[in-house]
Amino acid sequence: MRNAGMIQKILFGLMGVLATVLLASFLFTQWKAREIARQHPPQGVFADVDGARIHYTDTKPASEALGTIALIHGASGNEADLRLALGERLAAAGYRVISIDRPGHGWSAREEETSTPDIQARQIRQALEKAGVKRAVVAGHSLAGALTLQLALDHADLVEGVVLIAPVTHPWPGGVAAYYQLTAMPVAGPIFANTVVMPLALSILDTSLKTVFAPQTPPKDYRARTGVELVLRPETFRANAIDVSSMYDFVNREQARYGRISIPVDIVTGDRDTIVLTHIHSYGSQRDIPGSTLHVMEGVGHSPHWAKPDEVSVRILAMAEKANGKVAGR
Repeated sequence: MRNAGMIQKILFGLMGVLATVLLASFLFTQWKAREIARQHPPQGVFADVDGARIHYTDTKPASEALGTIALIHGASGNEADLRLALGERLAAAGYRVISIDRPGHGWSAREEETSTPDIQARQIRQALEKAGVKRAVVAGHSLAGALTLQLALDHADLVEGVVLIAPVTHPWPGGVAAYYQLTAMPVAGPIFANTVVMPLALSILDTSLKTVFAPQTPPKDYRARTGVELVLRPETFRANAIDVSSMYDFVNREQARYGRISIPVDIVTGDRDTIVLTHIHSYGSQRDIPGSTLHVMEGVGHSPHWAKPDEVSVRILAMAEKANGKVAGR
């Protein structure tokens, strides 16, 4: 009986320590999330659409715009990732550049937790229309590859051309990381996101960025300039995890439709990408999308737009000029 009582005291003690640690982590997470939001306020404007509130920035050229280019970021990021790498270059060439926070990411909010690429494509279309955009070339990076192709499939009257940058478009081996699956769960997910994620992720964020950008190095002051830490806020982290966790099934289903895409598609990728496998996604897109072109950058990892922004800009501008020429009758 004495041993049983001792074991019970030890268990209660451990539970008390665990509860204290979780409470401290929760309080730290709430404070840090507010600090991150304060340090990285929204840089653009908002559009209320069906089921979401979309935040986007609008970079305009010095004179009348030749057309519009929409930039859509991938997982664990926000609109600043593509805008800071490409926005000024594209605007300097005469194009209006709209950089979009996907629903649930950056400063965009969504009403439903689950938001598949077809839903996000519809919401982004509505946001672009509210911004006065009737036609646009769309460039999507990484996880936004599938979303960008949904725009091409379901909203071809809006999209003049597509540029996929290191895109996610096809099923891949290995599945989804366990922490994404845990965070996406209904009960355990919110607990995990509100306690464990923030202190753990902050401690490894620099290392994670090095992995994402390898073999290149992260751009100078990337964290401060892009506000990538916004993804660590509990609601945003969960939205990101749900998007990633549901992507495999989505592309597994949708890849059969890629043969129906009738607008021009250009694919830009690196041959050293360890995050999104080039031979599966980029080569698979070229194979499955009629008339698509593939440009593989030697020695480049998962962020071609940062590794070689001039070359990526050239590809996007070539697509925009092709669309502009078609409209002008050239």
